[in-house]
Amino acid sequence: MQEINLRHFLALSVMVDAGSLSAAAKRVHLSQSALTQALRKIETLAGTSLFNRTGFGITPTTAGKRLVHRSKRALKLLNRAKREIRQNESVGLNPNQPSWHVTAGQLRALIAIVQTGGYSLAARKLGLAQPTIYRAAKDLEARTGLRLFQRSDKSVVANKAAQQMARYAALIFAEIRQGLEEVHEEQGHMQSRVSVGCLPLARVELLPLAVTQLLQTYPDASVSILDGPYSEQLQALRYGQIDWIIGALRKPPPTSDIQQQHLFDEPLVIVVRTGHPMLTRATPKPVALAQLEWIVPAKHTPARALFHDFFSKHDVATPRKVIECSSLITTRGLLHDSDRAALLSPSQVRRDIATMQLAILGKPLPNTCRSIGVTVRKDWEPTIVQKAFTEIIQAQT
Repeated sequence: MQEINLRHFLALSVMVDAGSLSAAAKRVHLSQSALTQALRKIETLAGTSLFNRTGFGITPTTAGKRLVHRSKRALKLLNRAKREIRQNESVGLNPNQPSWHVTAGQLRALIAIVQTGGYSLAARKLGLAQPTIYRAAKDLEARTGLRLFQRSDKSVVANKAAQQMARYAALIFAEIRQGLEEVHEEQGHMQSRVSVGCLPLARVELLPLAVTQLLQTYPDASVSILDGPYSEQLQALRYGQIDWIIGALRKPPPTSDIQQQHLFDEPLVIVVRTGHPMLTRATPKPVALAQLEWIVPAKHTPARALFHDFFSKHDVATPRKVIECSSLITTRGLLHDSDRAALLSPSQVRRDIATMQLAILGKPLPNTCRSIGVTVRKDWEPTIVQKAFTEIIQAQT
């Protein structure tokens, strides 16, 4: 699909406030014919008229109101980025520079450079020539009045201003995409994107069941699932690349621009293979458990912290013979073929327990309940399909 010109998209809100194309054209420093042509291009992408034209001016259609609303949210994000950068940088933005003079191409180049750490890698990511990316970056610095990048050996270091601007730019593009999706939903095309970050506790049952249920109602929805460390998923969420993280919640939340919703609590249990020697003991003591070889989650995760806390509270040294593994599939394989143990949630191995391939050793460990829930961006407004998915997830408790 052809990409909307950012300047034209931001002008939608000005059209409504101005009440006529001629007045709006003056405000956005375009000729009336250029603005009219821009509006036609957006209407072509939307597949419907966005404004009713009368002798008294223009009024938005229902679809137009949707895109105008997203346009105002995008403009608000751009202005918020400028304010935050002014507060944190000694060199401020040029106050006389209209915000719509920043182009989509410049912002996409910025995002790619921040994410890849180099002009060449950014060019490869976007399928463009390296000089094109370099020129876009320099033009962006000139238009904003900010120094955004600094070369360091073979890489390009994006400073704090660049990182802030890149995140807001990505959120602006998300607003444009969602605006078009909402317009298409009104036309009966329920193809909106559902992009979810999935943490270990949601991979086996919660998320698969929710996606299956969603597609029964909206079979044309575009579903993508991101699997990886929490830090990567958090960045993707804050950049608008995904709209949910489902799994263990963080206490306290790591950033102020997200919000967490608790769904349920789940304890941790010790999982071993069927026939494990320890299964003959009703309640293994912590000292005996410390002698086992363990498969543990990555450092700085809630489950890893609980693993250490369990032995610490019993004045037992934390086991040293551990395999650090964040893959449930690999963990299950290691458990099947050895006498190792792992600290997991019952839902993660429910099917293995039912088929007697794995077993739970003793009772759930006390004080190991983790809060499972959904993390989204603050002020995020879902489309119809996205709202339906949220409701399905909430109903899984």
